[in-house]
Amino acid sequence: MLFFEEYETFDATGLADLIAKREISASEALDAALARAHAVNPDLNALTMLREDTARQKAQGQLPDGPLSGVPFLLKDLGGEAVDFPANNGSNLLRDTRYSQNSTLIDRLFASGVNTFGRTTAPEGGVGCATEAAVYGGPTRNPWDLQRTPGGSSGGSGAAVAAGIVPAAHGSDGGGSVRIPASSCGLFGFKPTRARLPDGPFSGEGWAGMAIEGFLTRSVRDTALLLDICEGADLGAPYWAPPLQASFSAAADATGKPLRIAVCETTLTGDPIHADCRTAVQDAAKLLESMGHEVTPACPQAADTVGMMTAWTDIVACGTALWVRKALAKRNRDLRPDDLENVVRSACAHAATISGDAYLEAVEKIHAYGRQMAAFFEDYDVLLTATLAEPPALVGRFSHDRESYLDYRLGPDGVFAYSPFTASFNATGQPAASVPLHWTASGLPVGIHLAGRFGEDEVLMTLCAELERARPWFMSRPPVRFRQDNSGISGETQ
Repeated sequence: MLFFEEYETFDATGLADLIAKREISASEALDAALARAHAVNPDLNALTMLREDTARQKAQGQLPDGPLSGVPFLLKDLGGEAVDFPANNGSNLLRDTRYSQNSTLIDRLFASGVNTFGRTTAPEGGVGCATEAAVYGGPTRNPWDLQRTPGGSSGGSGAAVAAGIVPAAHGSDGGGSVRIPASSCGLFGFKPTRARLPDGPFSGEGWAGMAIEGFLTRSVRDTALLLDICEGADLGAPYWAPPLQASFSAAADATGKPLRIAVCETTLTGDPIHADCRTAVQDAAKLLESMGHEVTPACPQAADTVGMMTAWTDIVACGTALWVRKALAKRNRDLRPDDLENVVRSACAHAATISGDAYLEAVEKIHAYGRQMAAFFEDYDVLLTATLAEPPALVGRFSHDRESYLDYRLGPDGVFAYSPFTASFNATGQPAASVPLHWTASGLPVGIHLAGRFGEDEVLMTLCAELERARPWFMSRPPVRFRQDNSGISGETQ
């Protein structure tokens, strides 16, 4: 029998090994996950669209005999199209969307044997660095401090993994949506090279190729295994990523060569960041240097990051207007007052001002940015920065009740000021990762961000695994218990 406390000490790979050796059953693993979910989700509001009965039936012998057979798992409530799991996609307009077939990625994921029992919350349309969609009746909260956000757009997945509900969960990343929750929740998040993972059959590409799916995990080996399970182009893909030399898992086990690492303690445009985030970068640079890497202060200021952010904002606005228009056409009705939140409404209004040639100009802008960054990476193998410019934000700061989409993204207190690093590598298509190496004095996680050359996912995965071996983080901060006392609600470790 797997005890409640024991469940939380295993990553997905370790839990799969227990099940394969019949030391526990898939049903016992699911019972532990559901017990944890019912205990902590009332505080977190991270789960939605639960299908417990479906998962229980599968645990009793209906799961494929794959590398993660029986491991409890959750899908993000955005994308990840699955017949057995309707989705809200973070929006009242898309509430209870049903799918006629699984996406290619979900088919590959399910073939690994994971036992999915629900979805995790996301902001409306994936536009945001916090998860506070109206469709879920309240904000999703960070397990380490319930007054703070777990990030977005894969915020529910980040909260669920950090709180020990599941050891790993599905996410997606169009501007940092895996890496931002990873930093905010003390997890590992890896965004692979553009087109490394399949996007079909529902789409050829997301947000002009900037969006890609991924995972939130507590260990590097779990992310490596999940990427190996899912990587590779699907039928009819518009383009493919450069082939891997071996596999993500082999890269995680490998010993890498000394790398040339650029370290940037500011934003990519030279603006200062929070002292805790700067300390995290400085500490990581010292660690990397002690590991034998050549660490040099350098920032890619010649790359037009501000122009990229503006182009990203226009492209995402057009993508948002597209899904809204298609949803209304499918329902054969006009927009209603409670269908959308303010930021998405404003994004649609902004998209209406963008002509077809202006949209193509925005796509050319991000492609030019990719060339500018590639020139910077001729001299360096990896760029080290913070993942975010600040520790996790307070709940409400990035809610979708703002009237202006442009202010929400580009304003002085907007998403790009808070997250000035991650979207750059969605635009360039380069692999990038958030690694949980630092914690503030008050116990908040602060991730460091590593970006590699286009196509060199394995080099970056090896570096992340070496950092994990040099400074193990898995279970160094156990899953969170919650308490409520006279000082308010806060997170508390076991």
